[in-house]
Amino acid sequence: MASFLARRFGVMLLTMLCLTLIVFYLVNLDPNLRKLAISQTEMHATNEQLEGWLTKNGYRRPFFVRYASWLGVWPKEPAHDPATGAAISRFSWCDEPTTSRLSGVLQGDLGCSTKFKVKVADKLGPALEATGLLMFWVMALMIPVALAVGVISGMREGSRTDRTLSVISIATTSTPEYVSGVVLSIIFATWLGWLNGSAASATEGHLSFYNFTLPVVTVAIYGMGYVARMTRASMIEVMNAQYIRTARLKGLSFASIVLKHALRNALIAPFTVIMLLFPWLLTGVVIVEVMFRYQGFGQALVDAAGNNDIDLLLACSLVSVMLVLVTQLISDIGYAWLNPRIRVH
Repeated sequence: MASFLARRFGVMLLTMLCLTLIVFYLVNLDPNLRKLAISQTEMHATNEQLEGWLTKNGYRRPFFVRYASWLGVWPKEPAHDPATGAAISRFSWCDEPTTSRLSGVLQGDLGCSTKFKVKVADKLGPALEATGLLMFWVMALMIPVALAVGVISGMREGSRTDRTLSVISIATTSTPEYVSGVVLSIIFATWLGWLNGSAASATEGHLSFYNFTLPVVTVAIYGMGYVARMTRASMIEVMNAQYIRTARLKGLSFASIVLKHALRNALIAPFTVIMLLFPWLLTGVVIVEVMFRYQGFGQALVDAAGNNDIDLLLACSLVSVMLVLVTQLISDIGYAWLNPRIRVH
């Protein structure tokens, strides 16, 4: 296990390095830099003024030097006053260093948000906390219901119950979040009138039925059907296995067969799917957060992309890559634990 973890961590670091390099290149393309310069100066600034702003703030330094500075393995250079040549902070609201020193991701410095005029960590932290709360309640609602539906369908293959639950699962999975979100809003706002005043509180940043409960239900409905279908398929395969038939011939009760013999093996495939849902939840809730004005990671990502907030975009991509790699590692370890036939070398 130790050698397996060491290899996986090495692959994870290499993957993170490659992906962040690609994202860094894309967000630092010249058109994006010019948009950033325009947003930070004046709409009618001349090309010389825009180029001067980019040069002053270090965006015209060599690409790999800027990438290494962002990582924190190369000294970050301060901006310089074009009139006096004195070293100054690039962004005064961010307390950036006025001396050349190592200050990057490895040192915990994610940069400055040019949109929100704060340090990226000060913006990203609350956003991740808000999305983490949303993800917790989505999982708390989705997983138990989806597993129960899948297990019941798998135990009653071909029955009316199985057909009914399968139709519901397929319907929820095939309905995008933006469709189910609109439908739920219409039901609760137009028909039931439950959302009066909720939209206003959402704008003010307060949690409400509109901007918290509805997003949780919307995301849970979409993911529930997929997990239920995977659980059903796995349960059917296990229930038809030879050792289950042997247990039946020995006279064990149906409940005992399901709980003691079938359930653990049937959860192997759904466990992998559930772990892969975490990256989807982090980035896939973008539509839902924007729709319901929920101030989380998805909303921060949209704001960063819409305003060409380079440092915030890079931090969001870093978090997304880390979550994907960590959940895949946990999925592999959990798969080996659930299936004793799998050995980690």
